Amino acid sequence: MMASLVKKMLLVILAYGYGLGVFASEPLNLIADKIQQQRFIQAEKLVHKSISAQYKSLYNHLHYYPLQPYLDQKRLLNNIRLSNAEEINKFLFKYKGTPLDWPLRKTWLKYLAKKKKGLLFLKAYKPSNNAELNCQHLKFRLLSGLTDSVVLPEVTKLWQVGKSQNKACDPLFERWEKAGYQTNTVIWQRIVLAANGGQHTLIPYLTKLLPPEEQYLAKLWHKVRRNPSLIGKLKYFPNKSIRETEILAYGLKRLIWRHPDMAIRSYKKAQQIFVFTLKQQQQINEKFALALSAKNHHQAQEWLDLLELSSLNQNMLQWRLSQALKQQDWQRLIVDFKLLPSKYKDDLKWKYWYARALMATDAVERGQYFLQQLADERHYYGFLAASYLRTPASMQHKPLAFSLAEKRRVINYPAAKRAFELYHLGRYEQARSEWNWLMSQLTNREKLIASKVANENQWFDRTIFTLAKVGYLDDVALRFPKAFDEEINLHANNEKIAPAWAFAIARRESSFMADARSPAGAKGLMQLMPNTAKSLKKGKINRNELLDADSNIQLGTRYLKKLLDRNSGNQILATAAYNAGPYRVKSWLKNLKAIPADIWIETIPFKETRNYVKSVLAYQEIYQHEPGQVSQLFEQVINMNIGD
Repeated sequence: MMASLVKKMLLVILAYGYGLGVFASEPLNLIADKIQQQRFIQAEKLVHKSISAQYKSLYNHLHYYPLQPYLDQKRLLNNIRLSNAEEINKFLFKYKGTPLDWPLRKTWLKYLAKKKKGLLFLKAYKPSNNAELNCQHLKFRLLSGLTDSVVLPEVTKLWQVGKSQNKACDPLFERWEKAGYQTNTVIWQRIVLAANGGQHTLIPYLTKLLPPEEQYLAKLWHKVRRNPSLIGKLKYFPNKSIRETEILAYGLKRLIWRHPDMAIRSYKKAQQIFVFTLKQQQQINEKFALALSAKNHHQAQEWLDLLELSSLNQNMLQWRLSQALKQQDWQRLIVDFKLLPSKYKDDLKWKYWYARALMATDAVERGQYFLQQLADERHYYGFLAASYLRTPASMQHKPLAFSLAEKRRVINYPAAKRAFELYHLGRYEQARSEWNWLMSQLTNREKLIASKVANENQWFDRTIFTLAKVGYLDDVALRFPKAFDEEINLHANNEKIAPAWAFAIARRESSFMADARSPAGAKGLMQLMPNTAKSLKKGKINRNELLDADSNIQLGTRYLKKLLDRNSGNQILATAAYNAGPYRVKSWLKNLKAIPADIWIETIPFKETRNYVKSVLAYQEIYQHEPGQVSQLFEQVINMNIGD
């Protein structure tokens, strides 16, 4: 009997995913129990036969296994029926808000709507982005006895979006319309939403809902949406009304990106005829200044000067800074710094360029004073400042420390057990969902503890993202792990590029998330596009090949080497090309007179690429930093010119 009890206790320990020796040392490595994993995978395959003896045996052996609830969820999904309502509701109550919740709740709600079971639907309903279910919810609320005045104002929110809604909403929308809620104001608000980044093909439908005398305005808006150059033909704006002026302002803000000179001429002409509000004028001026600066237009500074410095946001201030730097107008930069709102004066970027401006205007000691303030910062601008002063870069490493007892408490949360077990099974997307739910339930200290445990289990991306979200940035080793170090060092050395550069690229691209996928289609650790990978391999690419860490790193380092060679060994340009594409970088260099590298980086027209290059340089410095040594990397940056 004693032997049996010991065996059961051992199974419980293993089921939690812990190795027997884990409590004896500081790192908490969650070693997955292979036997339990195999049982779980077998049970998953048999869940459709949940009444079979084989399934029941496997299920009973998984009683303490963290992922057993996923078997319950799958079984209930396979048996959506009214007779299981009580069990389904119990499951949804127990796992409310967790990743186990929504797949079942969504299916259950759709089933109840189809069966017209309003009371059960209202009981199980949870707000979401699912328009169909939200409409069904409001329909059942009306059927439950609530008045139109209570429910129909909520319908307005569902209708007033810049895209078509689910057909299930049509009966509700009809009732809403008959009740008088579909006013001209509401229709126009939806037209604006559809035109500004929404589904512009919705506009013709909305046009028909307007009174006949207003329909030409909606048609005009749609035409201008597709062809903003029409604003140059004032015959389309016969009445000079408030609505026509609004459409004209909208068109000007689109046209400036396509045909700058035409937009400027059209605006100056329109100002003589139309009455723009102060808000419209401000918006147009800002959009013109932004577009002209981005295009390096010769009138960019003129439009920037129309804007009040105190009212500018970060983005517009960046363009003002870029214009001053392109001209190396240090006096203007000094003046701008003094006029900056106080909230921006401590910004590292502005401090650095103010220091550079002071030194360029012979106020060397004053400039060095500001550089000394920056040099202690573990940051791109801090590293630049330290190099100018010929002092070692500062890392300010402050490692996090937690007791083993604290780590155990965090890992004992059911969501933590599920997250790590899914991770060990290679089900990374599900694992991240569980992790995100876990983070929503923890204190900040517990989040830091969890990030430490994630690092110990080589789940590097969760560590990096969690530390950033909490705002603890000083544990450099946790934030910049040498993940996949064997693969990166091997392939970087084979391509004769700096391993620290490859580490920095992978860290910036994916935070070492091997299965990362971007909306544009880039994949893996180094976020390679399939076509790029295909050209590098000179052959077919298996769709999952880029999700293999070693293959991705091999091709990614090969691409870095290719870009480095294409840019005559200039790593800054190669880094920019990795992000923005080689042809776009080539266009930025066209007719460019030689300027200091730090100025070129600061004036990169794409915000994403500008920040990307800064980040990669800073990350590379962290990865190759030698204590007490002046940064060779940033010394190169401050002594380098870019352009002919």
